[in-house]
Amino acid sequence: MKRTPVRPDRKNRIAFEIVVEACDQAERAMGWYCYLQDQLQVPFKATCRSARSTSPLEVGVEVEVVGLAREDDCMAEIFVLVRYAKSQLAVPLEQLACHALDKQTCQAVADWHYGVARGYDY
Repeated sequence: MKRTPVRPDRKNRIAFEIVVEACDQAERAMGWYCYLQDQLQVPFKATCRSARSTSPLEVGVEVEVVGLAREDDCMAEIFVLVRYAKSQLAVPLEQLACHALDKQTCQAVADWHYGVARGYDY
């Protein structure tokens, strides 16, 4: 697996803003959840960047992210709600490339992708 290069700005944001003072997995999960809840400006457009056996999305499919999944659903990884058919579906945020018009949303998504790629976990 290719290792993502260290990005001091992202690494510091994760350590000092997102999971600061988190002592265990649940606290780190809530840190990420609260950070993303504050930073994501929904709705925003995204495309599927990777296939997952647990998701019906195919690479290249465009979706509209309408919010975060419930807190309880995000204790192992972050899931977002997307419009799918005539309802909403929770899919892993890691699976999506952000195409939001605002920098804040894309930065938050990129922070999550960076954390996952660097092997950070809750």
